[in-house]
Amino acid sequence: MLLLAHAPPFPAAAPILAVGLMGSGMIGAAADGRFLIGILLALVVGAGLLLLAKGLGLPPLQDPLLIGLAVAAACISFAARGALFARSAAGKGWLIAVLVVAGEAGILATASARPDALPEWLLALLPAQWASMAIQSALTDTGTHAANWALLALAGTAAATLLVARLWPRRWPYLVMFTAWLGLSALVYLGP
Repeated sequence: MLLLAHAPPFPAAAPILAVGLMGSGMIGAAADGRFLIGILLALVVGAGLLLLAKGLGLPPLQDPLLIGLAVAAACISFAARGALFARSAAGKGWLIAVLVVAGEAGILATASARPDALPEWLLALLPAQWASMAIQSALTDTGTHAANWALLALAGTAAATLLVARLWPRRWPYLVMFTAWLGLSALVYLGP
């Protein structure tokens, strides 16, 4: 349900795009220490991956507005996490970002290769999965209902993460961020 509701001609397109956005946005923002750099890098990588997929034969986008919203929400959310890592881990934020991206990429790759191998509740906890769901909906024209919860979750975690980054070094905002993350994960899991 969460990863591949309908098998598109390129079933791995959405997870690859999601991981590309996550890697470039999060690692870029963490390495540079600036939120906007992460967004810009993720947008460039996202456009490049979409053009590459188009060149490899991806059919025309069924819902360009939805893909634009999904890419924008993912870029902002992932860059926000990278910016938080840069602030909270000083010069080692990029390393944390690399490890987080590697972990989520591994789980998405496993879920893509073997859709029944992982429980859906685990997939619902991953922001890369949320981005993949929203992108998948746009690529396959399965409707915006499935993407709505994922887009809301990406935007909500971006807002909570930016709040924590802004209020750093105070620790209490982490409670807000983790509560928002778990609540939004539950919405994604229970949603469509």
